[in-house]
Amino acid sequence: MAQQLTNLFTRLGQLGFGVAVVGGVVNSALYNVDAGHRAVIFDRFTGVKNVVVGEGTHFFIPWVQRPIIFDAKTRPRNTPVMTGSKDLQTVNITLRILFRPKSEELPKIYTTLGIDYEDRVLPSITTEVLKAVVARYDAGELITQREKVSRSANDQLAERAAQFGLILDDISITHLTFGKEFTQAVELKQVAQQEAERAKFLVDKAEQEKLAAIISADGDATAASLLAKAFAEAGEGLVELRRIEASEDIAYRLSKNRGVMYLPNNQSTLLSIPPQ
Repeated sequence: MAQQLTNLFTRLGQLGFGVAVVGGVVNSALYNVDAGHRAVIFDRFTGVKNVVVGEGTHFFIPWVQRPIIFDAKTRPRNTPVMTGSKDLQTVNITLRILFRPKSEELPKIYTTLGIDYEDRVLPSITTEVLKAVVARYDAGELITQREKVSRSANDQLAERAAQFGLILDDISITHLTFGKEFTQAVELKQVAQQEAERAKFLVDKAEQEKLAAIISADGDATAASLLAKAFAEAGEGLVELRRIEASEDIAYRLSKNRGVMYLPNNQSTLLSIPPQ
């Protein structure tokens, strides 16, 4: 009985060892492709296979085959470029690119460019295209026609990237500056324009004040002429009328004051007239 148990445990140990070995071999022949990734297979005998493996768990032959995983999602990249404009101004421009590889082109990309294809391709073609595009515009046009410049760079850069199996989902200019000398010249021009506008305003103001003085003088002259004419026609009667009107106005204003006391004619006592 003891011998039989010993044999049983021995067989179970051998079976467990065999299962572990088989499990290790199977596990070493599996690889995972995560979401948003793709894989190409390098074979030691046939080279890179012209097959793109999608997401999931897959088999390969250990030692003979090796999976190379690529990120197929859209990724951003900023590329700074220093170039010159049409009027020979130094331009510092940064382009933001959203790119991804064409899945069906991954075997060719790995064969010709390698796993770091974006570092080999994007800086060179971005510099090439931006220098060609910016050279067609002067510094002022680069500012006022920025959207047009971005669209032109987008079209040409997308065409160049397609030759290397890349798709550019979006291209935008995120940074645009000029040389120190040009920046100082722009600032001086703005100051000069502001001073010119201020001088123009002062001239216009002086002209308006001069015109107002002329109109006022003409009004005074016309008023004096009318008064002289009225005096000639009415004599002292007009002056007496104005005196009466002024007296009525003064009397009305004084009647509203509580501290005013009136002394009637032919009386020796003061009468306080209450306000109305």
